[in-house]
Amino acid sequence: MATTFIAGPCVIESMELLETVAQELVRINQELGTDIIFKSSFDKANRTSIHSFRGPGIEKGLQMLSDIKEKYGLRVLTDIHESYQAEAAGEVCDVLQIPAFLCRQTDLLVAAAKTGKIVNIKKAQFLSGRDMRYPVEKALDSGAKEVWLTERGNCFGYNNLVVDFRNIPDMKEIVPNVIMDCTHSVQRPSAGDGKTVGDRKFVPAMAKAAKAFGATGYFFEVHPDPDHGKSDAANMLELDKLEALIADLLA
Repeated sequence: MATTFIAGPCVIESMELLETVAQELVRINQELGTDIIFKSSFDKANRTSIHSFRGPGIEKGLQMLSDIKEKYGLRVLTDIHESYQAEAAGEVCDVLQIPAFLCRQTDLLVAAAKTGKIVNIKKAQFLSGRDMRYPVEKALDSGAKEVWLTERGNCFGYNNLVVDFRNIPDMKEIVPNVIMDCTHSVQRPSAGDGKTVGDRKFVPAMAKAAKAFGATGYFFEVHPDPDHGKSDAANMLELDKLEALIADLLA
């Protein structure tokens, strides 16, 4: 199985940002022979504060992702938060992602499965890797042709996450493609002043540790100026560091 790479800005901030990232992903694909999937969210429905930036919404956001897909030839992924969003997102995206907090939501999993697209289910912060067989069953029994699982850490007391890398081989017993979310795993949820913070310096180590435990893919939220990003600013990887990290993982 070829290594799966997913990368892009946390939330759709502007078309200019999407194009900047897409151009770099195309360049990396050409340099390294990869097929990086472009990721961005049209709506961040789980922000800490009601005042936080959420994105352009489903109609405008999916059009922007469609434009990126058509112009740059990249596969695209976005996350959905409600079952009614699945059909429209499935018309544009190659992969539909189920957020970690929502991975037990039956109607959401069923709706995503019925689109016929790949369904990437992120492991909840309150579940073990082995528990993820139940969301996978829901998707497969509803007609999903392919299901991926993504590790993103577990709650560790208040405002902190810890990654138990044993979850990766446990989830590989359920599905063949298990991805490490290297940026959300360094979060400290709600630990800032009305926002989630974290430390991106641990992102490369998260990726390399996941490789040692058998991960088959890697998820990176990237931004040309992450400190000024409108979501997950503390956790996103600098765009200009992505190629070297991917090259290390492929070595």
